[in-house]
Amino acid sequence: MQRMFKFMTYLAVAIVGTAFACTGITIKTAKNELIQARTVEYGDGYLNSELVITPRGQHFQSLTPAGKTGLKWTNKYGYVGISMMYPMFIGEGMNEKGLSAGIFYFPHSGSLANFNAKTADNSLSDIEFVKWALGNFSTVDEVKAALKQVQIVSLEMPTGHWRIADKQGNNVVLEIVDGGKVHFYDNKVGVLTNAPDYPWHIKNLNNYINLYAGNATNYQDNGEQIFSFGAGTGMLGLPGDITPPSRFVRAFFYLKTLRTPADAQSATLNAFHILNNFDIPIGLEYSAANKDRIAKGLLSATQWTSVSDLSNGLFYYKTMYQSKINKVDLNAINFATVKPQNIAFDTKETFNNIQVQ
Repeated sequence: MQRMFKFMTYLAVAIVGTAFACTGITIKTAKNELIQARTVEYGDGYLNSELVITPRGQHFQSLTPAGKTGLKWTNKYGYVGISMMYPMFIGEGMNEKGLSAGIFYFPHSGSLANFNAKTADNSLSDIEFVKWALGNFSTVDEVKAALKQVQIVSLEMPTGHWRIADKQGNNVVLEIVDGGKVHFYDNKVGVLTNAPDYPWHIKNLNNYINLYAGNATNYQDNGEQIFSFGAGTGMLGLPGDITPPSRFVRAFFYLKTLRTPADAQSATLNAFHILNNFDIPIGLEYSAANKDRIAKGLLSATQWTSVSDLSNGLFYYKTMYQSKINKVDLNAINFATVKPQNIAFDTKETFNNIQVQ
């Protein structure tokens, strides 16, 4: 346990120096099916992420700054998720009832209540919120109600904010600020990145009201023809950098201009294509003077991308080492009898050889 807390403290320092930059999007199909997708970036080292299969009936007790003394629970539902750093810390996942949850880094904005040893029994670490939600609830409303009896605390590192959605179509952002004030926001635009807070990002969209799909209109000025060099001039000025505000704006317009997918499979493929635009090359995060700090073997700051099909119980992911899409069908898993599993990601790039005859 002491070793883990030392690691968490190290991670907190490391995160401040680089980026834990995540981009999340929501897509609804013509059939009103709901797709939640996201990237996970970390540029200071390998996250040791694994695919985690967790059955019903598993017993947990949350960590707190005082050790393993926090909230206890027994999973009501089984779930599939992707871990970060340790198998016990789930970054993104979906349960058998179609509830999805994920944590997004939220520096300088998130502010949790101080841990109180007298109320440790009701304390839940921020990094364990996702697995608590997935293991216990089937709807967003259930999560909201239960959170009134729980205090989320930090394990000595910058905290996150969360995206929670269910197959009924509810989709919210949870942010805790000002020393423990809980806010839920309906995620009407279907986008989440990092700091600042969600209302700030929505206001910031007003700065880009001039952007639209297609081309600007050609015109003449005193006999001189003014025309578009190529496609997309209606989006001239769309921010292309990797800061959270710019990624939020970019994701918003990619979704806004997306033709509504006919079905969940089409939406899933669209989600991966959109999120390909948010892959962060590892060298972009480091100045020339710090290039030697790039972790050996780290191909990209974007270490994995996932898509959750809430309506059909399908979970997809790909990694920085493998661009092929992996699929997990939750309907094919008996969460009453399946054993807990941690399935390691590929750790090297491989290529399929095409045999030409």
